[in-house]
Amino acid sequence: MKIDPRTGQLAIATDLVDVPKLIAAYYDERPDPDVAEQRVIFGTSGHRGSPFTHTFNEWHILAITQAICAYRRKQKISGPLFLGIDTHALSQPAVESAFESALEVLAANAVDVMLAGSEQYTPTPVISHAILTYNRGRTGGLSDGIVITPSHNPPDCGGFKYNPPRGGPAEEKITSWIERQANQFLADQLKGGKRVSIDKALASSTTHRHDFLTAYLEELPNVVDMDAIRASGITLGVDPLGGAGVHYWEPIAERYELNLKVVNETLDPTFRFMTLDWDGKIRMNPSSEYAMRPLIALEDRFDIALACDTDHDRHGIVTRSSGLLPPNRYLAVCIDYLFAHRAKWPSTMQVGKTVVSSMIDRVAKKRGRKLYEVPVGFRYFVEGLLHGQLGFAGEESAGSSFARMNGSVWTTDKDGIIAALLAAEITARYKKDPGQLYAELAGELGDPLYRRSEAPAKRRAETCA
Repeated sequence: MKIDPRTGQLAIATDLVDVPKLIAAYYDERPDPDVAEQRVIFGTSGHRGSPFTHTFNEWHILAITQAICAYRRKQKISGPLFLGIDTHALSQPAVESAFESALEVLAANAVDVMLAGSEQYTPTPVISHAILTYNRGRTGGLSDGIVITPSHNPPDCGGFKYNPPRGGPAEEKITSWIERQANQFLADQLKGGKRVSIDKALASSTTHRHDFLTAYLEELPNVVDMDAIRASGITLGVDPLGGAGVHYWEPIAERYELNLKVVNETLDPTFRFMTLDWDGKIRMNPSSEYAMRPLIALEDRFDIALACDTDHDRHGIVTRSSGLLPPNRYLAVCIDYLFAHRAKWPSTMQVGKTVVSSMIDRVAKKRGRKLYEVPVGFRYFVEGLLHGQLGFAGEESAGSSFARMNGSVWTTDKDGIIAALLAAEITARYKKDPGQLYAELAGELGDPLYRRSEAPAKRRAETCA
């Protein structure tokens, strides 16, 4: 892995994306369906790419959204579709973007769409929570969702993800079907697709505003011990990294009377406030020591400093004892803590993990829990979380979710907000931060060696993984 000489330094003017040029390329450039790299390709977290490489253009979004509408009809999914967006330029509301393109198609297909209110942006886990909340107890008229986000990826990237009624990332059989349909639309020059103007879409009787923020905040005590955090008085610093949760953290602090300070409230689609990642690119990655350098510098000001990526499905935990805690170390601490302090979780609940961290294996054995090991991709955890098989599921990319206090499902998508708040709960209860607790685990169970290497992708846009 070649480290850029400017890594960890603040971005300069030449590092910044030209947003008007980006938006123009989104609309003006068209993908060639005969070029494999320019077709719709669903990875583990949806379709991602950049307008500059013909991998994320308006025709992609029109085709994918129409394919999703066809899938909904095929599966008789007739409930509302919860639509979430992050703060990337290609996701933005009230400007030309993938948001407008998608809504124009959804409205033309008479899909009831639920959009955020004044907070505008909606974290990925909040969409999953909304889908599951709506569908609870229903057998028909189920809801689903779309999240317009490329996650932590650079400012020139766009992303588009479908979450079916199970609430989490769609499984491969679904994404393959949508992918085939979307690519057929591209090959047919969008023939058969429906669309209305954005003004008609926004004014449509099928377009609704939904209070995602309140619905999510009200339920937080069902998954994290907010009383323990409040009573402890510990100081928390939060950097939303200019992401979709920027309007969530202060209401969380106010509602639960937490000693929490948002250290950066900046919203800027160029993300000029970020320090450069390992390859010299702007990337809102909360598990990167380079991208997190400003928050790491504040570690002595707070008992715990927390961050989430742009769509708030990944977490970053900065402690006084250890600085930025590597994701696998924090996941091990979470598992050890949760299976010791969630008394209502059934003894049959398992630990979900990807193949990377052997420390998680050791902690699961210590707690007498079975492992559920899967390939990379959170979609492999959806069924286990939904049906109570998994108490905790986590990936080494700093994405995780866990069950409610009573053992029922919280989200079936990654939730960086509760992962961050859990660090506060752990610190409040133990009077030790997660870095100190990992050191104790390592002393008891051994400390596996681990290093993550980053490298550009050989296909698609190198910057949009």
